[in-house]
Amino acid sequence: MSTKLRIFMTGVGGQGTLTATTLLARAALSVGLPVTSGEIHGMAQRGGVVESTLLIGCKSPKIGPGEADILLGFEPLETLRALPYLKPGGVVLSSSETMPPPSVATGKESAPSVDDIRAKVAAKCGSSCFLPVRSLGVQAGAVQSGNIALLGALCAMGALPFGKEVLANTIRATMKPKVAEINIKALELGAACPA
Repeated sequence: MSTKLRIFMTGVGGQGTLTATTLLARAALSVGLPVTSGEIHGMAQRGGVVESTLLIGCKSPKIGPGEADILLGFEPLETLRALPYLKPGGVVLSSSETMPPPSVATGKESAPSVDDIRAKVAAKCGSSCFLPVRSLGVQAGAVQSGNIALLGALCAMGALPFGKEVLANTIRATMKPKVAEINIKALELGAACPA
């Protein structure tokens, strides 16, 4: 496995996109890998789009269109919107549970179905996995831990240059014990999902 990896993450405010970025960066650093990360979170407090990048072993500080090895989508519509950043044959992990933008929730606009999004993703990527991250978060003990379930699925796919245990140790080292326990349970639940 190459230690050069470009990960593009996207979601909406409150889904833990930035927490996931920080945890992955700290996990990579803990095993001696060089890391660069960045974030864009404009109107995140109002449910707006949050995008972040994590580059492991790469010299460039950004990810341009067609460059991401992995796309992590914490909301399916945002996964679809970020698809142009994925390189041909890249990996996509996404939530299957929607959090529609206000214009869709109020009926002013429509959005593609999750099945339509899955089909568009499948046409672009080498492999993909959609899982119910919010439901897995609730099952772990806090809906907010759904982001960690997605990271667990990523670990299970073997797509990272470190394993699930490194990520679990990073969670233990950076979170309060009760919160860490919930997130490690979410990590395990997510790791059990990919086929």
